[in-house]
Amino acid sequence: MVEPLPPITRRRFVAVFWIAAFASLFIWQFGCGDRGGTSGGGLSSVFRWKTTTAAAASGGFPRLRPVSFNLTDFGAVGDGVTINTEAFERAVSAISKLSKKGGGQLYVPPGRWLTAPFNLTSFMTLFLDQDAEILAVQDESLWPLLPPLPSYGYGREHPGPRYGSFIHGQYLKDVVLTGNNGSINGQGQSWWKKYRSKLLNHTRGPLVQIMWSSDVVFANITLRDSPFWTLHPYDCKNVTITNMTILAPVIEAPNTDGIDPDSCEDMIIENSYISVGDDGIAIKSGWDQYGTTYGRPSKNILIRNLTIRSNVSAGISIGSEMSGGVSNITVENILIWSSRRGVRIKTAPGRGGYVRDITFRNVTFDELRVGVVIKTDYNEHPDGGFDPRAFPVLENIIYTGIYGQGVRVPVRIQGSKEIPVRNVTFRDMSVGVTYKKKHVFQCSYVQGRVIGTIFPAPCENLDRYDEQEQLVKQSDSHNVTDIDYEI
Repeated sequence: MVEPLPPITRRRFVAVFWIAAFASLFIWQFGCGDRGGTSGGGLSSVFRWKTTTAAAASGGFPRLRPVSFNLTDFGAVGDGVTINTEAFERAVSAISKLSKKGGGQLYVPPGRWLTAPFNLTSFMTLFLDQDAEILAVQDESLWPLLPPLPSYGYGREHPGPRYGSFIHGQYLKDVVLTGNNGSINGQGQSWWKKYRSKLLNHTRGPLVQIMWSSDVVFANITLRDSPFWTLHPYDCKNVTITNMTILAPVIEAPNTDGIDPDSCEDMIIENSYISVGDDGIAIKSGWDQYGTTYGRPSKNILIRNLTIRSNVSAGISIGSEMSGGVSNITVENILIWSSRRGVRIKTAPGRGGYVRDITFRNVTFDELRVGVVIKTDYNEHPDGGFDPRAFPVLENIIYTGIYGQGVRVPVRIQGSKEIPVRNVTFRDMSVGVTYKKKHVFQCSYVQGRVIGTIFPAPCENLDRYDEQEQLVKQSDSHNVTDIDYEI
């Protein structure tokens, strides 16, 4: 039997989790190998990672790029004032000519390297030294305009074109962004202010966006202050994101999601710290009829060993743009602290698609408004062309090992008659609540089961099973509605 943790034990548990999380973060940031102070960064830091997700999971050893360049070889000046766009472009062009020889590395030495947006190339490693910072120009006239994403049909914030990302890549293979925790800084403050003042005519650009690419690694760098979504892999395969720090102000930095896997498959996101102004991670696969037509699901994604803060949104979200489908997602060993929501699935009529085979395991909440959320009326659409009868399917969702303290509403699952939530399982859950009255485990149109004893007491919609998974009590109705947004 799993009993609720007493207050002292809960505090000790969360304290130990915090210490372990930040000790791990310290090791990631300051124990990442040689700095490479010579031109090219030294042979010990000229990495070519073996980038299969299986290799990442087993600690595959990196191989050397045969050629390395220093950014200063191309005339760059790291004074934070000189615009170095041409230097970056010349460096990428030089590496693009080396694909048959295994590619090359661009070493960014200590300094503040201001530049307009630039593109990457295949078989390339971008390596940032510990005191290197790549800075984005704030003048939006220097940011290129791109067509809307095909699975969105809309710029996301405005119709028509969208601003491209600061660091961009399309149709690439074997690309690595890494270093000794150097930084890529989007200097998004001016973008956020213009967005709030409605002075922009196009959707803001992400900080880093890689599209239609495979064998991509992001490791040991800091991404901060993106104008819009921070790291956006789009329709990519075989992506590893590890040992990252992703930062933006937790308030007044709109839509600065940390990582947005979008129509991606075979991905690992691990061992990272994320504190941003929107969702820490948001898994997507296209928006309404455009996503359905594009038809690229997000699938086979492992998310593990993260510390996340999202003061205005959720630590980890699926949706709401999920019209191409989302399946086979595992989220484990996660701490979400001082956030509005913990783990969330959000969708709406008109989305179509599905969210299925999702597992949340060993997730800790510390001071949240709502812990587990499923929302089916997130009614935001690109245009009037969506089919209001395109109802998404939500099924086979498991929550096991959910712990925490200071949570106002531990569970809020809001299915509907058109979009019921099917086959949900809760097992091994103990979350201390700040709201001492009833209705802190809220359900509507939910079918599923609770195994063993969980705290707080589950809603009436769920069947009860004992620890041996023998049925104890079957629910009288899965359609009972007990959603109270006043809590």
